[in-house]
Amino acid sequence: MTQKKQIRLNAFDMNCAGHICHGLWRHPDDGSARYTDVDHWQNLAVTLERGLFDGLFLADVLGLYDVYKGGPETALLAGAQSPLNDPVVLAPAMAAVTKHLGFGITVNLTHEHPYLLARRFSTLDHLTKGRIGWNIVTGYLDSAVRGLGGDRLAPHDDRYDVADEFMEVVYKLWEGSWEDDAVLRDRAAGIFADPAKVHRIRHHGRFFDVDAIHLSEPSPQRTPVLYQAGSSDRGRRFAGEHAECVFINGQNKAQARDIVADIRAKAVAAGRRPEDVKAFVGVVVIVAPTEAEAREKFEDYDRFGSVEGALAHFSASVGIDFSTYDPDEPIRFVKTDANNSHLEAVTKKSPDKTWTVRKLRESIRLGSRTPPIVGTPAQVADELAAWIEQADVDGFNLIRSVTPACIEDFVDLVVPELQNRGLYKTAYEEGPLRTKLFGSPRLPARHRAGTFRHGSRLVTAAE
Repeated sequence: MTQKKQIRLNAFDMNCAGHICHGLWRHPDDGSARYTDVDHWQNLAVTLERGLFDGLFLADVLGLYDVYKGGPETALLAGAQSPLNDPVVLAPAMAAVTKHLGFGITVNLTHEHPYLLARRFSTLDHLTKGRIGWNIVTGYLDSAVRGLGGDRLAPHDDRYDVADEFMEVVYKLWEGSWEDDAVLRDRAAGIFADPAKVHRIRHHGRFFDVDAIHLSEPSPQRTPVLYQAGSSDRGRRFAGEHAECVFINGQNKAQARDIVADIRAKAVAAGRRPEDVKAFVGVVVIVAPTEAEAREKFEDYDRFGSVEGALAHFSASVGIDFSTYDPDEPIRFVKTDANNSHLEAVTKKSPDKTWTVRKLRESIRLGSRTPPIVGTPAQVADELAAWIEQADVDGFNLIRSVTPACIEDFVDLVVPELQNRGLYKTAYEEGPLRTKLFGSPRLPARHRAGTFRHGSRLVTAAE
């Protein structure tokens, strides 16, 4: 009998009132406007752990959405990812009230230095007892660059060149600077760490010069679990070499399957195995005991969705001001230095080549471009299982709608249905996040990071 594939689940959220489903903070039952309250996040973490979620994936962006209508006013009015607080500080607070839940934290490496980022994630991995992941992004907003004293972002593909070297530096720091037994904590001998087992990293490259010892001792995972969400051709190549978990936004199952297959093929080309990469697709779920109740709930939520907020978000994502388009003018693909994969999804890689701004507006429900799954627990489970089977994804990033109800409904209604079908775990495995996902707390030696371990040699996927 064939073993059923176990569905993996992350919640998908952001340290702000409006994340993906714009405008729903206005709903009388929504609590997302309390995002500045630590209790809001700790309660969410407890609920997710009750539902045996693998993790909470926290998005982030630097800068304001100021492309649509030539300024940030629309995004500010809608609360579209602004105001926005730092996601990094949330993980320790949520880890304090949970034991197993993982945390995937988005940090933009374009505006970081690897020496400092490496310490921050080692610290987070220590404080969460090995439950931290890093969502690697290169940014897409000129407003972020201006806020940091520059003019505009570097070209899209050039940012990935920087990212490749950035990863080399942090791998050297995380994997090669301290040997596993360097820290002794020997009170009698007065030796905390053995200097002979602590190594200086010397990196002199095109973008970075680092001559230093990693500031942190080895954490439970050393390198955090590596997440990545770029679906452009260059982004997929980066994901194939580095990412363990990829977040895709396929408009349909066939398109998603192609993206997943391409990323895994690129992973194999980089000396890895297809199973080294787990793929997650974003979903919005509206569930209730009956279909009629689910539809009624959807219509209720939809009345609060902000189409303008969604357009402000999308315009900034792709670097095109859609307010300048005639409503029935076809949307054309134009390569920008923003998020090319999002524009490709409604142009050259969409089965429907006739997308217009009018059609875009009409497709936005719940203030989001992500089509929701609406129905009973059985209907939702059917659709999730279809995605697993037909798109070859491993799991889902559950996008919040009206919170906390959307998470509570999923945990109370959908999780038991998935468990009854043998599609979802009934208990957590012990160990760090990477152990839960891949069976070991450390990256395999065949991953590029493994080549930078002290005393390592280049290995192949067969080893």
